[in-house]
Amino acid sequence: MTIFSIVLQSLLILYYVFSGSAKIAGVKYWVDIFDNLRMPQWFRVITGIVQLVGAVVLVRGYWDADVIAWGAIWLGITMIGALLAHLRVKDSLGKTMPPVVFLLLIIVLTIMNADGLTV
Repeated sequence: MTIFSIVLQSLLILYYVFSGSAKIAGVKYWVDIFDNLRMPQWFRVITGIVQLVGAVVLVRGYWDADVIAWGAIWLGITMIGALLAHLRVKDSLGKTMPPVVFLLLIIVLTIMNADGLTV
């Protein structure tokens, strides 16, 4: 595992712990986003839990590198869902770009750790 991979993994862990916790806690920012996306608030909580699970898997990756790509794929699926939700409501480019950027970072992390995808 390279230093770049560890740094990227660490930054993604920080983001998803922060984002997932804020969604579960019902921070106004996320409540407003889910309202704008015309998504139910219970789905915001589920999304937060999914993100925290993904972050935990990435943390486990510090000791077992084989799980990093699986955790990244798990989080990547949430970013694809977020992107589709933003496109569905025709959000502005500024509101649509964060899931795109995080999806690209997740793809990079997955590719860097793809050897862990063997079953």
